[in-house]
Amino acid sequence: QVQLVESGGGLVQPGGSLRLSCTASGFIFSWYAMRWFRQAPGKERELVARITSDGGSPDYADSVKGRFTISRDNAKNTVYLQMNNLKSEDTAVYYCNAWRATIGSHWGQGTQVTVSS
Repeated sequence: QVQLVESGGGLVQPGGSLRLSCTASGFIFSWYAMRWFRQAPGKERELVARITSDGGSPDYADSVKGRFTISRDNAKNTVYLQMNNLKSEDTAVYYCNAWRATIGSHWGQGTQVTVSS
């Protein structure tokens, strides 16, 4: 059974930090590129960050570049999103996604991040 379980969300003040984790099971994690998406109320889901299957070539949305860092530990079947200097506009549900060409995507259930004073 394929599962992606996110954790680490919560309420944080502007300028604060959070680290999201996403642990995978039920598929060969190291075969998949991993991505973090987010969806704010009333907005479309957007790609925040992505990383290749071997942990190389991280890539970020312009809105988070310099503040967020994606990383992965294939030995732990886990991908991380370190979020620093958080802003109110970062408030959203954050989703973990595993993607492999010819197979498709697996999605997590999402974790809420709220940035507010």
